[in-house]
Amino acid sequence: MSFQRGLAMIFSLALLMLGTVGSTAQDTPDTPAPADGVSVTLYNQGSALVLDRRTFTLTAGEGTLDFTDVASTIDGTSVSIASLTDPAGTSVIEQNYVYDLVDTSALLTRYIDQTIAVTMGDGTVYTGILLSGAYGDVILRQEDGQVVVLRAAEARDIRFPSLPSGLITRPTLRWLISSAAGGDQQMELRYLAGGMAWTADYNITLGEGNATLDVNGWVTVTNNSGTTFNNAQLKLVAGDVNRLPEPSADMMYDEGMVMRAQAAPAPAVEQREFFEYQLYEIARRVTLGNNQTKQVEFVSRAGVPATTFYVYDGSGPFYGYGYPISDQYYGNFGITTVGSYLSFSTGADGGLDADLPAGRVRVYQKDTDGAALLIGENSIGHTPNGEQVELYLGNAFDLVGERTQTDFRIISANVVQETYEIRLRNRKDSGSVEIRVPETLYRWSNWEILNSSADYTKLDSSRIEYRVQVPAQGETVITYTVQYSFPQ
Repeated sequence: MSFQRGLAMIFSLALLMLGTVGSTAQDTPDTPAPADGVSVTLYNQGSALVLDRRTFTLTAGEGTLDFTDVASTIDGTSVSIASLTDPAGTSVIEQNYVYDLVDTSALLTRYIDQTIAVTMGDGTVYTGILLSGAYGDVILRQEDGQVVVLRAAEARDIRFPSLPSGLITRPTLRWLISSAAGGDQQMELRYLAGGMAWTADYNITLGEGNATLDVNGWVTVTNNSGTTFNNAQLKLVAGDVNRLPEPSADMMYDEGMVMRAQAAPAPAVEQREFFEYQLYEIARRVTLGNNQTKQVEFVSRAGVPATTFYVYDGSGPFYGYGYPISDQYYGNFGITTVGSYLSFSTGADGGLDADLPAGRVRVYQKDTDGAALLIGENSIGHTPNGEQVELYLGNAFDLVGERTQTDFRIISANVVQETYEIRLRNRKDSGSVEIRVPETLYRWSNWEILNSSADYTKLDSSRIEYRVQVPAQGETVITYTVQYSFPQ
């Protein structure tokens, strides 16, 4: 039995043996106040704003109010509470976040120098004063003065006389509140929590002939906050909201604990502009279980116009003009792959007519038997309605590029000329294809194309692009010479 499993078993048995403990002003009530309504607003950056309303019975004067079932990843500095019933007569004197939870380690710590009983796996019972419960060991001093060291992972159960005060079974917000009138009051709690996030996932099916596509967009919500939000109003903010770093490593969560839930029937999703962001509100209330991933469809379109194209970028990445470069072999990367791309518009004229939050895109195409096969996967940033989306899907198997420097000359101390030959081969059995060939002019910002075998377009101050047809089982060759003039 592992140490973790042993502790979990001990903890479970210990709770059973403790029995019912009476509530005091410091104890958590057995049953939390019923929720009048909870709203959860999720942000892309991994946080959430929780708005929770509950009704409590307050006594006139000062009293303690416990708010349980809050996220264990709560940012304690963001908490605020107010009475909606009597805001003028109800005030908060003191606020505490209590997270000294009941577990084996906490119980052992609280019972140092007190008598406990430990039953081992073979049935042997040891009774004595607890000296230490650290590092997986239970150290007891028995009545005869002997000290025995027991492995916690090998224990069947540990018996404690009672539950010590101050320990709670779940994270609790506790306030000292002054109420003028007392009675039933609806309280509104607001706080920020980590461990919650949402993203968008898109499934695209590319039609026959690559001219149209079908899009299904899903909101993917992940809850690792430590609590379940039942029947919650769910809002999602798409955009880059500036947040400061989390104040503590305690806010981190383990993505390995996520369990994917089956997608529920898709409800309507209302989208609207909110400040400088896009806000999506699920039309019906949903339950966000702890350690759960839930998906809700928010966009579905069919027959969206699309195009596919090929790119041979043999000149490789460009990091800007830091200084003039006269090294002859700079920029020769030996790239031979030709990339395959998919393009479509998010605008109304393009047929999609939707804002697309950042997320992952999977592209499929149907085989001859009707089975949809994955042909590429990528991600997009936040893309507003009316913009163009270009997705790199992978490298084309039957297309090959080859880029060779055929000439390099230093004309003077500040003038360099070089010539490139670009060979594009199409090994497909049939069909001519167009290949786009962007060329980055690395050496310096002052450049001039002296001659070129094909027409090109100047994309910006450092790039040109060729678009050439390559016949099936054929080859197309591009050559050009560029001259750079460096500053004196």
